[in-house]
Amino acid sequence: MNETAGESFTGSGRLRALVLLSAAELLGMSLWFSASALTPAISAEWNLSETGAGWLTLAVQLGFVAGTLASALLNLPDVLSARRLFAVSAFAAAVSNAAFGLLAGGLSSGVTFRFLTGLFLAGVYPPGMKIMATWFRRGRGLALGVLVGALTLGKATPYLVNAVGSREWRYNLLFVSALALVGGLVVLLFVGDGPHALPPARFDLSRAAQVFRDRPTRLANFGYFGHMWELYAMWTWAPVMLRASFAARGQPAALAEVGSFLVIGAGAAGCVAGGLLADRVGRTLVTSWAMGISGACCLVAGFLFDASPALLLALMLVWGATVVADSAQFSSCVTELGDPKYLGTALTVQTCVGFLVTLFSIHLIPLLVSHVGWRYAFAPLALGPIFGIYSMLKLRRLPDAAKIAQGRR
Repeated sequence: MNETAGESFTGSGRLRALVLLSAAELLGMSLWFSASALTPAISAEWNLSETGAGWLTLAVQLGFVAGTLASALLNLPDVLSARRLFAVSAFAAAVSNAAFGLLAGGLSSGVTFRFLTGLFLAGVYPPGMKIMATWFRRGRGLALGVLVGALTLGKATPYLVNAVGSREWRYNLLFVSALALVGGLVVLLFVGDGPHALPPARFDLSRAAQVFRDRPTRLANFGYFGHMWELYAMWTWAPVMLRASFAARGQPAALAEVGSFLVIGAGAAGCVAGGLLADRVGRTLVTSWAMGISGACCLVAGFLFDASPALLLALMLVWGATVVADSAQFSSCVTELGDPKYLGTALTVQTCVGFLVTLFSIHLIPLLVSHVGWRYAFAPLALGPIFGIYSMLKLRRLPDAAKIAQGRR
């Protein structure tokens, strides 16, 4: 299909699909940090240690890894309707999250409900990317950038709800659950498959492993894994660092919550900017530059702990914008390099392994804080961007890289 750059966003209902699907992704993925944003209140009520509180976030990651693994092995996003999978998964995740607010009374039950929430969110994120890819061929980097930007804003939303919402944390949790229900309804009722959608694929267990057999796709995934080593550890622990730093400077607690929303939410602008640039100058270049800047922030951020709140927040906003600016471009590379009949499986495998990596880096940060303090705690996260840059520059030199972004590599 011959599309101009303008048609890629305004023709054949593409703009409508872009807006609605992005809004649905924002609402659905708002569940991710819904408990993490409430950690101070939950910890006080349940008398949790810092390690126990950390498990409320790790449980979501574990659930998501389990869900994406099962989904990839069964080719669910390719053999089922991705739209229906998205909607049903969003409903189930919302119910699990609401059950946390209504029924959880301690760490054991809380971790169980958070695991289930992550498990069902595995049917929201990768299928959402697949649906978006069926609407866009040219301009796909920007389209997926907008989608991941919306997802990023969704993950920041619980911090804003916590700052301006009820003093009762369970009400805030239920409100976020309602948002996810609306997101599922939007996709089910108002979003269709795009003009590049293919008929349902047949089940093929080998497709999950194919992602690693093909060298160009493998390198794109390696870039993503390096990016993920940094991303979720930053998203999880940057708000904790902001709370501690602002408290040490005598700043009100609400300021740290708003700051956390802004820092994570800045990634939405970063994703859109990254998509615009990647479609014009190349995905491997944009991902490498984004990882270079965010990796530098890993090394500097800790030295601003207990410094001027304005200075710390400025640095964290740069980090928040660049740490996820490249995320959609790794997924775009996979959709352009892989078998179009199994895009959903390839995207799901990529996210599965990427989120598995995050389990280690998320767990690492509090250990470092207890031993060396915040000054050096984020520094090891820079190893991920270094590995990611190396992988993407190797991909750039391969002949197959000509398939990326209509030859812009």
